[in-house]
Amino acid sequence: MTTPEPQAALPDERRAHLVELLRRRGVVRVNELAAELDVSAITIRRDIALLSSQGLIRRVRGGAVPHDGAVADALAGRENGGEAEEAVSLPRSAPDRAAGEGRQLTIGMVVPSLTYYWPDVIRGVREAAAAAGARVVLRGATYQAADERHQLSRLVEAVGVDGLLVAPTITGDDGEELVRWLQGVGVPVVLIERTATVGPHQEAMESVVSDHAFGAAMAVRHLASLGHRRVGLVTTVQSPTTPHVRRGWRQACEELGLRLDGTPDITSVDQWDPGWPEALDGVLDAAVGSGTTALLVHSDPEAISLLERCEERGIRVPGDLAVVTYDDEVAELCDPPLTAVRPPRAAIGRAAFALLSERLADEDPERPTHRVVIEPRLIVRSSSSA
Repeated sequence: MTTPEPQAALPDERRAHLVELLRRRGVVRVNELAAELDVSAITIRRDIALLSSQGLIRRVRGGAVPHDGAVADALAGRENGGEAEEAVSLPRSAPDRAAGEGRQLTIGMVVPSLTYYWPDVIRGVREAAAAAGARVVLRGATYQAADERHQLSRLVEAVGVDGLLVAPTITGDDGEELVRWLQGVGVPVVLIERTATVGPHQEAMESVVSDHAFGAAMAVRHLASLGHRRVGLVTTVQSPTTPHVRRGWRQACEELGLRLDGTPDITSVDQWDPGWPEALDGVLDAAVGSGTTALLVHSDPEAISLLERCEERGIRVPGDLAVVTYDDEVAELCDPPLTAVRPPRAAIGRAAFALLSERLADEDPERPTHRVVIEPRLIVRSSSSA
């Protein structure tokens, strides 16, 4: 005879048990409650938020403590005479569910810069959050894992956010430690323009990214269609986008049979570095010396600086050298206007919020990990005209 599996506690039963644990122990952490009650940390945080809004418990950093008063009686009254939660049709969206609990969904967001590239991503998140009635708490970091972790910790522990959108540093020992911390932080996390794996089986974290490799390949195909047989690449050493752009550039060149031997493939300092003028001349010398007639440059500031140096050296763009930039922040303001690959920044922000919202709304612990990839666009302008 097969023994039936025990049924999960009903929501009010679970919350009554939660309150009883708080009474006995004084303070209980979210992860401890989740393990003891055999539910997700997300469910426990929702329970805490609901009980707190009703004045039955008090939220503290990372957990909760009981309020004085007839907590058990209040819960029992709701089970016996009030509305039983299991009899209510719950909304599917996390913001609507939060509204049903008498509170506003709060999302924490940490990005490495509040200026270049990221403002449009932030705008996409803000627009999606506003449409959903959710609140976004934004923090800017400095491409340093320690700073990012500090900002994230404050959002989780002091602000008490329901979930996190983050573009973390994932390289180096500090970056790897930050990824492990994010995996165990106790709230849902969606990576923006980053991918990471965790655990012994290298399981992916949820993420929303631009397909930068595809964008670079589009640029190469465009230039090859204009007859260019040597398409060089210029990237900056500190950019997390560089490896993806290089992969797409190389794959497209190989597929199209473009020559790579001797073609410039240069990773240099950026234009703010004192060594940039020398590096820039090195790029142009390599292009002229190898017969390279087109360059893909990441990102806009470096591409604009390159065009200025071409003019000073009498190199005609696009007559002698076609140029395509990657990012399209200010590319159209150049002379000539730069052909550009434009990552879908606002769409990335909207998709990241949607993915996090769906994760918050779905309490199924077996929900599969989602990784969203969005394609960039190629905007053709004068710097690569035939």
